[in-house]
Amino acid sequence: MAEIVRGFRGVVFVGFLMLSKWVDSYEFEDFIFNKTSTGDGAITPTPLLITLTLIQGAAAKGAVCLDGTLPGYHIHAGSGSGANSWLIQLEGGGWCNTVRNCIFRKTTRRGSSKFMEKQIQFTGILSNKAEENPDFFNWNRVKVRYCDGASFTGDSENKDALLQFRGQRIWEAAMAELMSKGMRNAQQALLSGCSAGGLASILHCDEFRTLFPSSTKVKCLSDAGLFMDATDVSGGHALRDVFKGVVSVQGLQKMLPSNCTNKLDPTSCFFPQNLISNIKTPLFLLNAAYDFWQIQSSLAPPVADPHGLWHDCKRNYEKCSASQIQFLQDFRNDMLNAIKGFGVSTQNGLFINSCFAHCQSERQDTWFADDSPLIDNKPVALAVGDWYFDREGVKAIDCAYPCDKTCHNMVSK
Repeated sequence: MAEIVRGFRGVVFVGFLMLSKWVDSYEFEDFIFNKTSTGDGAITPTPLLITLTLIQGAAAKGAVCLDGTLPGYHIHAGSGSGANSWLIQLEGGGWCNTVRNCIFRKTTRRGSSKFMEKQIQFTGILSNKAEENPDFFNWNRVKVRYCDGASFTGDSENKDALLQFRGQRIWEAAMAELMSKGMRNAQQALLSGCSAGGLASILHCDEFRTLFPSSTKVKCLSDAGLFMDATDVSGGHALRDVFKGVVSVQGLQKMLPSNCTNKLDPTSCFFPQNLISNIKTPLFLLNAAYDFWQIQSSLAPPVADPHGLWHDCKRNYEKCSASQIQFLQDFRNDMLNAIKGFGVSTQNGLFINSCFAHCQSERQDTWFADDSPLIDNKPVALAVGDWYFDREGVKAIDCAYPCDKTCHNMVSK
């Protein structure tokens, strides 16, 4: 259970972190925030609740979740100056890397629309309030649900296990549906995603661009999607092992970008660090330098730390030893080295803050609030907006821990 005690417009948030394992893989689940009242008894407004829409024509296209059910999305129509602008948010939620945990996953909302919430909150980059989301509040805003287990990338099946690996078809069916609902007339479009959805936004960025005429302003945002092919605390490569399983189980070899697979093995081409230099569409990378999910499940997962030497550190950075902090600084340095070439391009954007966080665009307190995380006195929302609308170039890279006092760091217990 994680606790974040930070103010948001005078409100204290207490978050509960649920780290669940898909049998032998890892998934970072959502945060649930309990809002307490402010000192004067005022209560913050209830966030916008948006109903799930299933894509009725998807089954005929073979565009189905792991269990064969229809995929879905949530949409809130734009208005005024945003009526012809579209923001697409691809949901995240880990991966399944063995047949066994894909079978388990299809009994959850990450593998079946039968278990998806009928309504979800639109906050952060999805908020409809100008004071919470200054640049995109009146756009058409869509959250595409994630139920394929491979970042919307697979196109195969396992008949014996009754598993459908149809992420690519789900992506195509969702885009076709949204185009029919007015997205074809978009003057501006932004493809975004968080975590596994952040990886998906990278994988599908150039494909998204091709949906629109050249006159449409199209860009992509990846939040907490910069998963690193890092060495874990045991000297192994825990996340590479997971990704290798995802690629193998879902047969992604032929689905990954050929400009990468022509040079590297398929597993390497599921890692964003090997993809971003080939993305032609303007792309913004929003990431915590000490990504909380990657520390928990890639750098120091139980399989790499059987004696629990990292148990306290990975749940509360203040309990890390000097050598553990140095290990995390090396991870940050590897991340910064991986984006050097990417950052040279004037069309790309960066916001790499030195926080112990994960997914900062969907949470109101880290997207845009009175005490949001800052780099050079600018919160995430304004940095993304400045970049998208070409108000100024954004290449914001924080100084190393512990310099940033504005972070909303995650602590689990």
